[in-house]
Amino acid sequence: MTESSFLFVDTIFPLTFASLILRQMIAIVRVSGQQFKVEKDQTIYVPRVEGKAGDKLDLEVLLAEADGKVTIGSSIKTKVQAEIVDHVKGDTVIAYKQKRRKGFHNSAVEYSTHWKVRPVAIDKDPQCTIIELHQKAVAIACGNAEV
Repeated sequence: MTESSFLFVDTIFPLTFASLILRQMIAIVRVSGQQFKVEKDQTIYVPRVEGKAGDKLDLEVLLAEADGKVTIGSSIKTKVQAEIVDHVKGDTVIAYKQKRRKGFHNSAVEYSTHWKVRPVAIDKDPQCTIIELHQKAVAIACGNAEV
């Protein structure tokens, strides 16, 4: 046994600074067709969703990870609730059209609107470990039907 992996005798992960950091549960959610990685009390900016500031949202969870256990696909029972914090105006986009030698030019200014959202609660229910998930992926890639 080496000194660099003495705390993790049961696992294949070496002892690194990143492994010493205690992480909260993370989830990948889909909002308005885009995917976002969220943790509890983290603020994210999402495209426009229905609701006013202070309203609660239930987000669609695609992947959940907690304590080294991962849940993917239709077996996810993890729930992510978020709160709309504020409505924010995005960057200025200038659309400019011109036809040469005709005296025609037209410009328009557009702002994309975003909602500032903060996940309030992430309810846990992961089912398999990362190692088991990797083994399943390797078995599928190799063509083994025993998964």
